Amino acid sequence: MAQMKVSQAKDSDAGDKFLRSLSMADRSGHLLETLDNLELRVEALREAAASMEQEKETLLELIQSVQNSQDMKHISDGEREELNLTANRLIGRTLTVAVSVETIRNLQQEEALRKATALIDEVVNKVLRDLGSAKNQLAALYNACSSEAPQGPIDQKFQSIIVGCVLEDQKKLKNRLEKLIRNVSNADRSIALLDQKNAKPGKYNHIY
Repeated sequence: MAQMKVSQAKDSDAGDKFLRSLSMADRSGHLLETLDNLELRVEALREAAASMEQEKETLLELIQSVQNSQDMKHISDGEREELNLTANRLIGRTLTVAVSVETIRNLQQEEALRKATALIDEVVNKVLRDLGSAKNQLAALYNACSSEAPQGPIDQKFQSIIVGCVLEDQKKLKNRLEKLIRNVSNADRSIALLDQKNAKPGKYNHIY
């Protein structure tokens, strides 16, 4: 009888161990699944924050473009002042939105970002000296960021550097170049409009 009880106790202990092991595996699987779902939400949060960050920059650029538009130069001083007050108020409210997404980089990626930024800054510093040349250089830098077949020359040096940047930095650099090209094009157009305004009667300046 005593031997039977001992045998039953051993069987019971083995069963309990099996149940405990199964329970631990289930819990571990459940926890892993939970973390996987949370990781998706974290990435969605980062993407949403990055999108908000880009939207903030776009809004500021659009407001400033209204302030610097040719239409603002062809209205009364009172209307211009009122519109500038509204624009400045909108800029102030936009700047109250603080969005920041930190990018994780290793040392090589940090160095690649530094070099890529320096090349862009170098071209930006040439804008006032030679607008046409700077515009072409910015286009070549932008083409180096394109995953599709670019229309025009590519800056091979910049392309070899930017591939070493993390994807988030590549997108930000491309967006910066796109904005710079747009601003330079607007400046080029403003100069053309000014030339046309100052043209002598009988001469025609064409804007393309």
